Amino acid sequence: MVLEVPAAEVGWAEAPSVTACSDQDETRQNGKGATTDRRKALRQRFPLARPFVQVCAHTMREDCPRGSQCTDVHFVRAIRPHTEVSLGDCSYLNTCHRMSTCRYVHWILEDPLACDVLVPPAPVPSRSEAVERVKVLPPQWVNVDLRDFDVSVLGKYDVLVADPPWAIHQELPYGTLTDDEMMRMPVGAMQDEGGLLFLWVTGRAMELGRECLKAWGYDRIDELVWIKTNQLQGLIRTGRTGHWLNHSKEHCLVAVRQSAHSEAGPSSKLRACFNRGLDTQVLLAEVRETSRKPDELYDMIERILGGRGQGRKVELFGRKHNLRPGWWTLGNQLGDRDQVFEQEVVTNFARRYPERAIHLSNPRNAPLT
Repeated sequence: MVLEVPAAEVGWAEAPSVTACSDQDETRQNGKGATTDRRKALRQRFPLARPFVQVCAHTMREDCPRGSQCTDVHFVRAIRPHTEVSLGDCSYLNTCHRMSTCRYVHWILEDPLACDVLVPPAPVPSRSEAVERVKVLPPQWVNVDLRDFDVSVLGKYDVLVADPPWAIHQELPYGTLTDDEMMRMPVGAMQDEGGLLFLWVTGRAMELGRECLKAWGYDRIDELVWIKTNQLQGLIRTGRTGHWLNHSKEHCLVAVRQSAHSEAGPSSKLRACFNRGLDTQVLLAEVRETSRKPDELYDMIERILGGRGQGRKVELFGRKHNLRPGWWTLGNQLGDRDQVFEQEVVTNFARRYPERAIHLSNPRNAPLT
């Protein structure tokens, strides 16, 4: 009997390259050295937007042996009249919902003028970076309910990010969607073949998310994990989610859009213009507001596309804190005023929804949120 062994799944950064023919020929001639050189060049061209900042292991500067000469980040206790230092640190630190009454210790960043250490100056952007920044449009958004909205009026996007309101059977500060409603979402209609989708999942939604990818017409090609840290850069040990164990991480499925004319399968290919090998599958970032995801993901996507001003990017089920320059945001909690700078979208919207006025915004007068 001959057993059929299934093909092993690999991450998209390790998958066979779909770069131009000239790059493939170069790789065949020079081997791994050429690939390594290209990846080094990419990292130099697209550096991290938020370099890692080391938090001093001693937390407070007065406990640090290097004292005022330590260049790491330090904190000071935020002592209020109701604080009882003997109770120790609050489990939620700066994300505590009862900051005005909580008796546990909370922390704030020290005053940089209180120490003698020299802070390195911020890097000056190059001419090319300055030119690119001018080209980036302010945030664009439309307040809509995606369950009954015709997404064709918006055109196609290169990258989608979605943090759906999964029904995870816990009390949440927002409405949720049923499994059937999620499966019927018109996500696939927003992209052509080769587009990328970043789908946040948690709890039982890990399995449901994979089913949704198939229903929407996507192949899962990788997965990110967000390790949640607190204000002092420690691992979150007392989270607000989790039925059995406290959740200190979240997962984000990475998928590529299949061809609308092909059957589901591993035949989908990433676009050759996407940069590969720039980042890892692990995001280490601090927890902020409820359901707010780390900014590092958006920076990663912009590096994949070749810069903040490259490609069309949209976040689904977004809120006001998701508004970002160079990005679209769609959701039903974005307020009464929409902001659109693309004439084609305004025209399509007026034709499809004549009862609702969407006006062309002026980028010079638009606020950067």
